[in-house]
Amino acid sequence: MSTAATTPLEAPLHFNALLTPHRSLGRTGFIALMSVLIAVNFAAGMVFLLKGAWPIFGFCGLDVLLVWWAFRANYRAGRAYETVQLSDAELRVRRVDPKGNVAAWSFQPYWAQLIREAHADGSVSIWLKSHGRALELAHCLSVPERLDFAAALGTALDRLRSTRTQ
Repeated sequence: MSTAATTPLEAPLHFNALLTPHRSLGRTGFIALMSVLIAVNFAAGMVFLLKGAWPIFGFCGLDVLLVWWAFRANYRAGRAYETVQLSDAELRVRRVDPKGNVAAWSFQPYWAQLIREAHADGSVSIWLKSHGRALELAHCLSVPERLDFAAALGTALDRLRSTRTQ
């Protein structure tokens, strides 16, 4: 990781966004869901155990364990985030993956182009392009959120460029 990725941008910031993946089930909902799942699987397992099909009881416990593991992996992936910051001299994008590894890109804001690319399936990609480099932004957001983000960043870039030319 370069020092440019860790040093703060000089004030004023014209745009500062923190993009995080959405997780619809919070901690309380997860605990409630797992409690119901454990209760249902335990009751079903007990029915089979009392009928003499004791191996089924273990599989009911395995179901609970697999669901817990899937949620754990999903929440771990939710720790990833992306920041987009715009100052007078730099447009910086930082990505932090779920393990905490940081990748950073820097663009000169007057040369950076914001490209919205619509796809046949209804999805939209947002790209920053400059000097032969391209970087996809906001891939963790839904399509409406991505379009709102692109509009806000585009407005900030246009405002910065117009104040510098006057």
